[in-house]
Amino acid sequence: MKEEEFYQNIKKALANLPENYSILEERIEIEVQMEYFEFSKAIREKNISAECFENREQLLDIQVGIQRKKEILSAIATVDDVKAYRAIETFVKDNKGDLKQWAVLAMQESRMLIQSSLLDEQQVFISTGLGGKGKKLRYYVVFINNLQTEILNSTQQKLLREELIYELKGNQGEFESMDFMEGFSTALIMLPLHSDIKKVFQNVVDECNQYGNFLNEDMIVTNVKVMSRGEILQLLHQKKSQAFDELEED
Repeated sequence: MKEEEFYQNIKKALANLPENYSILEERIEIEVQMEYFEFSKAIREKNISAECFENREQLLDIQVGIQRKKEILSAIATVDDVKAYRAIETFVKDNKGDLKQWAVLAMQESRMLIQSSLLDEQQVFISTGLGGKGKKLRYYVVFINNLQTEILNSTQQKLLREELIYELKGNQGEFESMDFMEGFSTALIMLPLHSDIKKVFQNVVDECNQYGNFLNEDMIVTNVKVMSRGEILQLLHQKKSQAFDELEED
């Protein structure tokens, strides 16, 4: 019931989106995103954007510490000046270290600010852990085997892969990769923001199950991160425990 309610709330939120929105393409950890937005809020309250803009060359100074660079990036992202955007862009291109994800978020915020100013209309920025491309979001999908102690055989693997690709094409989606392992199969795909995600993957399961009923009706779909095998097994165990508790209550 909670999952269905959550799904409906997401659909309502997407229905209210304006036409002009941008999706962050890079994969950035949700924890980094949360830290960035909380830090940026604090920076705005300090009112140091002008000072940081004047000292933006410190971004490329190897003697300047990470905390100061975080401060500059977050501060100048709020400055409506192409020079601020170019400074962040240069830093992103030259940086492969710990601040790369932080700088990408600052660059996106700066870009949105400049676009809003030029177009004289508010821009909406959508970011997820797995990123996306154009108007599409990336999703990590886990298809669960009915026999969770076995890997799908070659015929079943081929069928699942082909049905997934076919369903994605029919919904303007993109197939990226797929892996098969004991108990479940995982895939990275992209779908347009307004896609009926639940229906897309349910169609894949229904089509495959016409040839042997080898997939569980339940599945895992997330745009937060690529899950490890341990995380998937833990989630499946929690699902089983929850179902057992509900059965006992009945």
